[in-house]
Amino acid sequence: MNQRQIIFIPGKNPKPPTDQHHKLLWRILLEGVRRAEPEIASNLSQYADNFKLIAWNYLYYHKNKDISSELAWIDALINQHGPTEQDIREANAQHRRLDRFLYYLVDHLNFLLRLTPKPLQSTAKEMTRYFQNEQNIACKIRDLLKQSLRPLLTNNDKVLLIGHSLGSVIAYDTLWELSHLERLPGKIDLFLTLGSPLGMNYVRRRLMGNNWTGKKKYPTNIRHWVNISSVGDMTSLNRVFADDFAPMLSLGIIDSIEDHCDGIYNFYRNELGLNCHRSYGYLVNPAVGKVIADWWQRSA
Repeated sequence: MNQRQIIFIPGKNPKPPTDQHHKLLWRILLEGVRRAEPEIASNLSQYADNFKLIAWNYLYYHKNKDISSELAWIDALINQHGPTEQDIREANAQHRRLDRFLYYLVDHLNFLLRLTPKPLQSTAKEMTRYFQNEQNIACKIRDLLKQSLRPLLTNNDKVLLIGHSLGSVIAYDTLWELSHLERLPGKIDLFLTLGSPLGMNYVRRRLMGNNWTGKKKYPTNIRHWVNISSVGDMTSLNRVFADDFAPMLSLGIIDSIEDHCDGIYNFYRNELGLNCHRSYGYLVNPAVGKVIADWWQRSA
């Protein structure tokens, strides 16, 4: 029987120490699956060793995050079983719609970036550092993921690859390199992207393979791709990947691309207020849990 593996690539910013972060993500992922399919969550909970975290953030930032101040907020998230009316109202607030329009402009007119709020400028700076591969940092990060993927792909194991935010870009580029530079056999069973910027014009122009045409332009080692974006998440500007990456379907190098973007709320909160982008808020959502549960059951 093929081995089932779930691999998670986090987004930007320093993270807690690897063991602590791994346990926290696993706890929240199981809760999201439990909300969607309780029986499958019970089965999945026995396979903690099948969940792997690609802890690239320390390599990138040279520091860890103290999670102690967030534990109460994470507990509150786990004990909250859906978005409140306030969460829904804030996620749909007028200022967020205006910000999204501004971000769209900046995505096509990069010189306007200096006029945007500092969080967007920070995100752009992190993206630029990654794409410019300063001190070979992007290659080193992708090598971490390759070390985990090579044996799994070679053995034709069932793999669910989850990329959050910048982690989805790292995953995509890594899959392209494994496809076309290493020509490694095997395919990822499911690529799940959460709050992903892969649809942004700025990002798509810099992805691995962008300068090629035909099959060489895209990874060829993904069977199914599900993209999930929450209401109010500014990082996932262009949320419909079935359009952005439609040539992958017409070229026959992927079986399906699905977008789940309507009515999905990320209700993570901390002292700064609602954060529609945090990985914890995505993983606890039953919409994400359902995708993971269906894959786990299907791949048995």
